[in-house]
Amino acid sequence: MSVVLDDIQASDQGAEKSSVSVAKLSKRLHRLVGQAVIDFNMIEEGDKVMVCVSGGKDSYALLDILLNLQKRAPINFSLVAVNLDQKQPGFPEHVLPEYLANLGVPFHIENQDTYSIVKRVIPEGKTTCGLCSRLRRGILYRVAGELGATKIALGHHRDDMLQTLLMNMFFGAKLKGMPAKLVSDDGKNVVIRPLAYVSETDLERWAEHRQFPIIPCTLCGSQDNLQRVQMKQMLRDWERQFPGRVENMFTAMSHIVPSHLMDRNLHPFTTLQATGVAHSDGDRAFDEADSCATPRSSAQASVITLHSS
Repeated sequence: MSVVLDDIQASDQGAEKSSVSVAKLSKRLHRLVGQAVIDFNMIEEGDKVMVCVSGGKDSYALLDILLNLQKRAPINFSLVAVNLDQKQPGFPEHVLPEYLANLGVPFHIENQDTYSIVKRVIPEGKTTCGLCSRLRRGILYRVAGELGATKIALGHHRDDMLQTLLMNMFFGAKLKGMPAKLVSDDGKNVVIRPLAYVSETDLERWAEHRQFPIIPCTLCGSQDNLQRVQMKQMLRDWERQFPGRVENMFTAMSHIVPSHLMDRNLHPFTTLQATGVAHSDGDRAFDEADSCATPRSSAQASVITLHSS
């Protein structure tokens, strides 16, 4: 009898611990999304936000969190969920309409056979993502105009942004990432990424908790040789080996020092002259803190600063 009671007690404690963990995760996700929205002024009074829902965990989470934030936001804005059905073979076209209808959120399903175009144009074995994304982007821009949307919300998260930064550095020779807010190619739309501060691992946990009806991408999801897949694995390996490195890298994207890079269009290197006046952003290339290769937390950095002074 005591063994049974012990098992019941252990089960209750496990359930309570899991409940607390989920509550903390929910609080963190909503706080980070809310902070990103505020920091970049993503959503304003009267906005109609078109939330692009693909059937993946990220876009499900984006819609889920925005719906919750909408209820307590100090401003009024509306949401409309949009899915682009690209006519991939075996795509369960009933899943998203049923899910969105049950949520009670306004939605629109756009049917466009981009799958056939991509398969016809891209040779077998080659990466399809580039053409697929361009076709998808153009269609979504058009739909946003037809629906009267003032903002287009995409489900890219922190790790997506870092992967893009590394891909541009390694393969495009550019120091270019994925911004949290931008004006679209056609100049007619404002694109926002409210999940900019959120890690992918948190989204994976949230998707499991919320039991989203995930729809896999049969067009490109199985391409294991994608450069983005390699970048993702590299970042995860780094984080396992050096906890905090990914967060430091992401933070660095918001702390740019043009005078210590090499873009002549951003800093007047050719006209620099000594002024005889000390400057806070002056050359500190030989400082020990700048040359340290080990990532530090903000707390460690504070201790180092105190000891140095």
